[in-house]
Amino acid sequence: MTNQMNTFLREDTGKQIRQFIQDKNWKTLKMQLNALQPFEIVEVIQDLEEEEQVILFRLFSREQAKKIFEELTPEEQKSVIEGLAANSHLVANLLNDLDPDDRTAFFEELPGEVAQPLLQMLSPEEREITIRLLGYPEDSIGRLMTPEYVAIRSYFTVAQALEHIRKYGHDSETLNVIYVVDQHWKLIDDIRIKEIILASPEQRIADLIDDRFVALNAYDDQEVAVKVFRDHDRVALPVIGTDGILLGIVTVDDVLDVAEEESTEDFQKFGGTEGLDLSYTKTPLMEMVRKRAGWLIILFLGEMLTASAMGHFEEQLAQAVVLALFVPLIISSGGNSGSQAASLIIRSLALGELKLKNWWYVMRKEIYSGLLLGGMLGIVGFTRILIWQKTGLHDYGEFWIWVGASVAVSLLFIVMWGTLSGSMIPFILKKLGLDPATASAPFVATLVDVTGLIIYFSVAMFFLTGKVL
Repeated sequence: MTNQMNTFLREDTGKQIRQFIQDKNWKTLKMQLNALQPFEIVEVIQDLEEEEQVILFRLFSREQAKKIFEELTPEEQKSVIEGLAANSHLVANLLNDLDPDDRTAFFEELPGEVAQPLLQMLSPEEREITIRLLGYPEDSIGRLMTPEYVAIRSYFTVAQALEHIRKYGHDSETLNVIYVVDQHWKLIDDIRIKEIILASPEQRIADLIDDRFVALNAYDDQEVAVKVFRDHDRVALPVIGTDGILLGIVTVDDVLDVAEEESTEDFQKFGGTEGLDLSYTKTPLMEMVRKRAGWLIILFLGEMLTASAMGHFEEQLAQAVVLALFVPLIISSGGNSGSQAASLIIRSLALGELKLKNWWYVMRKEIYSGLLLGGMLGIVGFTRILIWQKTGLHDYGEFWIWVGASVAVSLLFIVMWGTLSGSMIPFILKKLGLDPATASAPFVATLVDVTGLIIYFSVAMFFLTGKVL
């Protein structure tokens, strides 16, 4: 109900803003925008046409424009900059006002020929910062960090530290944590601002530090930052070079964006498609087809093996047509169990709950799980055949009990094989240096389909040879 109300209010506000734009009622429109929170304006902007978005940015104050621009998606940001191209002064103000990490994220999404003219619009100081951050490897923590932080020396008194914070803290990304460095800017420790505020003014900073801190390396992958933030529950972490020099900080809002991107990419891979570079609505048709075609072709070729497996048992099928009735049941159960196991293991690997060394533990657990789950489905399958046979809903023939046994035992082994395959494939891919999410549900399902048929017909031949076969 709350979501529906929020949607209604956003649509209503959007209609009002559109009307003000059509009427060129700039004064009322500006008052309306000033009454909204930045996140509310972002929600409204995302429903407007590009021309209308540009008009709003011309009405924003510099601080308001900065906050709202940082909340837009990369595609929306590019549209706004393109729309404001005729007003180079406004574009320059907007780019210079952005936080360095957000500006770096924006520039790395642009082609070189587009980024170069925009870089020239930056002030010499901001251009130097941006080029330095863009110099770090793609997807490295260095691309996420901002040089806007407050650092103090260990010989400061608390009073001196507070005075230093008041003087230099206005442009800092966050003041929750203050960093202690030596004369060479090597990181010594970090202190929560609460500890400084509550300490005696005459107390020295050296008395407050314990030389224990958590820091990120600028050249590490951004996924490392996600894990460290999750493990230590911090709002900001320092970033150092290989020599221990403090280079900048990373804040939790940027790490949350990385985590969302990684999760989105994993979900897309798990669904059997390559990760999309842009959002679904912004991805061109042919790019979407290219991203999806590869996996579909591979899975189609894999499913052709299913037809080959059935062809191998064509003689048995001709003698016992009743076996064909349960083929969809058998292969879907194996595929479903495999997909379940794969999703659980991939998520656990992503969260760091499981390591490569845990493969044997997982294998044993999934064998037992598969046997129990397969046994449960086998009982259900046999009971279904029993009820249909006894109530006359279907006649499975003189040897119906052996048909039921074939189905039940097949389900036991196929579900166990499905859970085992689904749980081990992510480990194999990770061992090979590939993304475990590539062990997508369709891939596991296709594998279990082919092998499941072989198991099913082999079990059926064991039970029905000399009877139906």
